[in-house]
Amino acid sequence: MSYLRPTPRGLWISCLILPGLAVMILFVAYPIVSALAYAFYDWNGLARGEFVGFQNFTDVLFREPYQSTVRNAFINNVIVFFTLMFVQNGAAFFLAYALWREFPLARFHRIAVFLPVVLSTVIVGYLWKLFLNPLFGIVNQTLKMVGLSAWAQPWLGQADTALGSLILVNAWHWVGFPTLIFLAAMQRIPSELYDAARMETESEWVKIRRIIWPLVAPAATIVFVLQFIGSFNWFELPYVMEDLLGSPYGNTDVLALYFYRLAFGSPSTGVADFGHGSALAALVFIFITVFATAMTLFLRRREIEL
Repeated sequence: MSYLRPTPRGLWISCLILPGLAVMILFVAYPIVSALAYAFYDWNGLARGEFVGFQNFTDVLFREPYQSTVRNAFINNVIVFFTLMFVQNGAAFFLAYALWREFPLARFHRIAVFLPVVLSTVIVGYLWKLFLNPLFGIVNQTLKMVGLSAWAQPWLGQADTALGSLILVNAWHWVGFPTLIFLAAMQRIPSELYDAARMETESEWVKIRRIIWPLVAPAATIVFVLQFIGSFNWFELPYVMEDLLGSPYGNTDVLALYFYRLAFGSPSTGVADFGHGSALAALVFIFITVFATAMTLFLRRREIEL
């Protein structure tokens, strides 16, 4: 049957797809399945013990000391998500609007806004750790120069400001990404539609609320879902700027940090616990998958209603 023979075009497409598919299977699918399997066993260091069923999952959720640490880390992740949702994405929307309206030096600002995104998170973390240093950091030095010495403080060393400082650094680092997504959506708005709205009202706020925001709703769906996934996978920045323990006093602890401490050992104990670490990783994966899917469906419905 000649029609079953692969065509040169089909072979070429297969050659392009298979390497990427192999990488996804080897480095994404296989680790996820392995972590789920490890969660059902007791572990003694690197030695796998007996099958314990869902015991590791119940320990992580309902037994101390796991329960309180998981609850604290989860609350911090929720704070990170909602704060970045309003601060980072809100700033990104209005930056995109300003760039779309071609304010002076708009081309330069497009590059300037996106430039931090291409920097490594490790570089950004160490850079801002120096900026926020209480002794020689540029933030406190600037506050002292403008007469606001009372505001100078150890930003990363006290419970009231540590998490907020990390969130603001993250917003500075990634605000360019949602800005470009919103800007691309705004550039697809027909100019005739915006001109017609301008004839009806001179209020920029009315045009943003009634015309622009409904038309960029599909882009907002992408931004919000990616923001949710990123907020609950938050690891590099708190690890670089604080430490693996979520200092000070667990105020910057998040689920990814706690998973790492469980699975590979904390600096204080060094005891690896693959069973409970894998159980926590599986729970986080399920939580992100379910809520990201629900959020996508809800926001897609809102797009139709708008």
